[in-house]
Amino acid sequence: MKGFREFLLRGNVVDLAVAVVIGAAFGLVVSAFVKDIVTPLIGIPGHVDLSANAFTVNGSVFHWGDLVNTVINFVIVATAIYLIVVIPMQRIQQRRAKPALDVTTRECPECLSNIPKAARRCAFCTAEVGAAA
Repeated sequence: MKGFREFLLRGNVVDLAVAVVIGAAFGLVVSAFVKDIVTPLIGIPGHVDLSANAFTVNGSVFHWGDLVNTVINFVIVATAIYLIVVIPMQRIQQRRAKPALDVTTRECPECLSNIPKAARRCAFCTAEVGAAA
């Protein structure tokens, strides 16, 4: 039981639980926005309620209007996640990235200045540095 309690109290599990709850709430808000605002706006030109659109085949009802609402809902959620989470994280990772090492130079063992890799003598202290390894 102690191991399970430690597992639950780790920061990652709690953070994940909070993210799932907030994500579900955000999805509900977006669904309500699409159902109550976006879908009626789309239906204004034709005076139709998209969510009520359906067709019947052999007694089976296909609610294609609900599918359109769900697709719009998905696009809005995906766009919001991309703009709010993905782009800022990419910028943070770019700022934290270490610059690429310059493989065309090496340090002089005597004065620690950067010299060309092929150099046999340091241009700064004139010490012989030998061939590059």
